[in-house]
Amino acid sequence: MSGPPARELTRSERAAIRRMVTELCANYDSQEKLCLPLDCSCYMLHKWWTGSYCRYFEKAVLPTDPALESALTGEDTSLRQKNCPVCGKSYLPVTSQAYCSDACRMAARRKSERERKRRERQK
Repeated sequence: MSGPPARELTRSERAAIRRMVTELCANYDSQEKLCLPLDCSCYMLHKWWTGSYCRYFEKAVLPTDPALESALTGEDTSLRQKNCPVCGKSYLPVTSQAYCSDACRMAARRKSERERKRRERQK
């Protein structure tokens, strides 16, 4: 990941990374305290400087905290986020995804169908 020059992580950034790894990372085994693919201690738990990151962490875990992602990468990631028109929740869209979940997509479709049928009955 290219970005600003390497700098030392703040205490809160290190804590946020540790929390994200232990709570959200699918590759982290909390019982053994190991990175499963590497079969060694997690690289991200002992990180003190910006720069290189675990690829899985960078692509799958870090986007869940846009503020931290912006601070670490130097990019404004808020532009990539969308707000769901049904529930208002912020999410990172995959392709041209318009809703945050299938439930919201189905709710919007039901509402659209109701409105369409109501217009047809009024004609």
